[in-house]
Amino acid sequence: MLRKSLTIALTTTALTATAAWAEDVTLTIESWRNDDLTLWQDKIIPAFEAKHPGIKVKFTPSAPAEYNAVLNSKLDAGSAGDLITCRPFDASLALFEAGHLADLDDMEAMNNFSDVAKSAWQTDDGSASFCVPMASVIHGFIYNADAFAELGIDAPETEAEFFAALEKIREDGTYIPMAMGTNDQWEAATMGYNNIGPNYWKGEEGRRALIAGEQKLTDEAWTAPYATLAKWAPYLGDGYEAQTYPDSQNLFTLGRAAIYPAGSWEISGFNPQADFQMGAFKPPVQNAGDTCYISDHTDIGIGMNAATDHPEAAKTFLAWVGSPEFASIFGNALPGFFPLSKEPVELADPLAKEFVSWRGECESTIRSTYQILSRGTPNLENETWGASVAAIKGTASPEELGAKLQDGLASWYAPQQ
Repeated sequence: MLRKSLTIALTTTALTATAAWAEDVTLTIESWRNDDLTLWQDKIIPAFEAKHPGIKVKFTPSAPAEYNAVLNSKLDAGSAGDLITCRPFDASLALFEAGHLADLDDMEAMNNFSDVAKSAWQTDDGSASFCVPMASVIHGFIYNADAFAELGIDAPETEAEFFAALEKIREDGTYIPMAMGTNDQWEAATMGYNNIGPNYWKGEEGRRALIAGEQKLTDEAWTAPYATLAKWAPYLGDGYEAQTYPDSQNLFTLGRAAIYPAGSWEISGFNPQADFQMGAFKPPVQNAGDTCYISDHTDIGIGMNAATDHPEAAKTFLAWVGSPEFASIFGNALPGFFPLSKEPVELADPLAKEFVSWRGECESTIRSTYQILSRGTPNLENETWGASVAAIKGTASPEELGAKLQDGLASWYAPQQ
């Protein structure tokens, strides 16, 4: 009787253990993109779970402004999710160096991305990659296609055509030629300097040369964009100095301005607001036939918590994020946030398709100040904001701005000393 009871007990224990082993693994994702919650719940997660029975996924975002602090405290407490959504460059690099993000170089999915795409989530020497790239945003200009048709203007390709278009719009008087203000400063650098600048410093060639100390911010390639920005001022409309970023967005979507210096992140917001046809053109080159360069800026990636209890399941999810299926879902659900995988994605949104088509025509780069060069004080990214505003207002010459920025960078960055 005792033997029979023991056999039943052992059998029950084995069945219980087997049942526990067979239970679904649940992965939790940390993110700052709380505006994406329904996209993850309704499209991304169901698509993954349908093909990976046994792995469940929960998307648990924090408020964007609080994400870094919330995530760090969770990581320190050992309560962070299995998957960590990664901001580009230094914030994620710090997490990797602290041992919080796993090295993903051994994942085959990482071969689906270019070196530029991976650069935002690598060590400085490129020896380790710690987040799978998800999406980038592309810089350029969005325009009111109805206004252009009305005034007989074609999308410009060269700087001469660009300024001729601005002048024609100004002379007509129906529209403000270009909607951008300098009140919030960052737009002047992000949608101004780092939009047009890559055509001057030749994208990655110049950016990497600056990091290596082989070029300086006083070189013409880095000061010439400020001279071009200075020529924008007459076309920005009265009171541009006090105009905020939302003011500029409203001026354009209400049909009062003809051109908007842009990032592709505007597409999903502009689509429901503008009651006119929109088009986009890439940053104009200086001369017809010049190689064009675009800021195809790495924006969001996803990595694995080094302390996860489910590393294999987490890597399965990350491999899927590197797949064409994920890229298609993400790219079409969020037009203007472009998948970074090498394999092209068929997009439905016409404006998004125009932006992403430039990848096949131009060389891609990222914002010049975002990797390595803004770690010290003065912060080169923030200093570039002020310099771009000063260029537009004409309060300093391009040469003076270059000298100030170079002095600041050289004060703390050894390769520039």
